[in-house]
Amino acid sequence: ETVMGLTLLAAGTSIPDAVASVLVTREGKGNMAMSNIVGSNVFDLLCLGAPWFIKTVFVDLSPVEVNSSGMTYTAASLLLSIIFIFAAIHINGWKLDKKLGVTCLLAYLVFLVISVLNGLGIFGHMLARTCT
Repeated sequence: ETVMGLTLLAAGTSIPDAVASVLVTREGKGNMAMSNIVGSNVFDLLCLGAPWFIKTVFVDLSPVEVNSSGMTYTAASLLLSIIFIFAAIHINGWKLDKKLGVTCLLAYLVFLVISVLNGLGIFGHMLARTCT
């Protein structure tokens, strides 16, 4: 369930951004691709907090109880992904090529493995609830 959720969520939200980045990169506009990548991550970070902010400011002043101990991990991984992509592209000479693509794919696989282990309770303190 965790793998399917992470994969479908990643594909559904990232494929349009990836296609747009590839298209502008092929036109020689790598800066636009970088802006798209960073903008997407910043948007994800802002969207994580916006619903709770709106609820606590405009609807109900009491704290919102979130039933997810993985929220800190998710937010931290988004922040680290921005730092990682800038560092990787800088080390690669500000060029988007196959070597950078493989590096990013391997980083995603590491993220996926850690997320699955976290979801299964093997890594971290979060134990995902099972569907009944």
